[in-house]
Amino acid sequence: MAVTVKECLELQLLEVEMLLSMFPKRGEFSLDEDAVPSIQRYLRNADGALPPQLEYRIALDVGEAKVKVELQVLLPHMYPQVAPQLFARSDALHRQQQLQLNTHLTSHISSLDSGDLCVCEAVQWLKDNSLPFLDNSKTLPECASKGVGVKEMLHRMWIYSHHIYRQELRKKIFDCAKKLNLTGFCLTGKPGVICVEGLRENCEEFWRDIRYPNWKHISCKHVETMEAEGSIDNLHLFHGFEDLQFQAHGDYGLRNDYHMDLGQFLEYLKQHQSGHIFQILFGVQGKLSDN
Repeated sequence: MAVTVKECLELQLLEVEMLLSMFPKRGEFSLDEDAVPSIQRYLRNADGALPPQLEYRIALDVGEAKVKVELQVLLPHMYPQVAPQLFARSDALHRQQQLQLNTHLTSHISSLDSGDLCVCEAVQWLKDNSLPFLDNSKTLPECASKGVGVKEMLHRMWIYSHHIYRQELRKKIFDCAKKLNLTGFCLTGKPGVICVEGLRENCEEFWRDIRYPNWKHISCKHVETMEAEGSIDNLHLFHGFEDLQFQAHGDYGLRNDYHMDLGQFLEYLKQHQSGHIFQILFGVQGKLSDN
């Protein structure tokens, strides 16, 4: 018998209740205040639109030193029938060690029986298995300094949003790109488009950070990955992280009518060897603006 979205969401709420009882202290369990009520409203009236995906963070103390490890959780509507998106992070971990920790966590979760709730299992696994990664992170810079040949991956993510207006959101996007040493651009207005390129783990961290706690109208439309023997610098299409604001159509005084001139945007993409992305983002062939 097929499991319904409603049944999956009911199970997700049960798991949240269990986690809240496990992490009752302030700051241990972080959840958007409308996340649970929006699911409860849907369960009372399943004919309406689906609620936003459930997303939360759990702060763990690992080992005798109580090192902070945070588990970020994003649940598809059909979880636990499909796998959750989990990511563990810690300031005590170098990026490579963080990547290895998450690879092992994902492998463990994928070995569990399909259809079972598994966030609590992920929490326990992190408590039991994070210490070796935390210890190894202290020696990672020494290994890197020996010049061991490591192939780096350039990741390029193309992100689409219905609109990008708010100054605080734009500030978050630019601050996050700068912190993670990413190049690309943010196209402000309606629609909104973000491109980031850099190390894969940095791009993925950017994507997690800007979505949280609940950016509803955003999706990653396309990802490009290229391998480099040495530095990935020569693979970048963009230099720095640009603020794109083209001529807009409509009334400047009405924020909701602030539509960007997509012809100018297409020209910009072609200048950066990315004209093919236009159709991926918007589903139509682009036409250049008249001069």
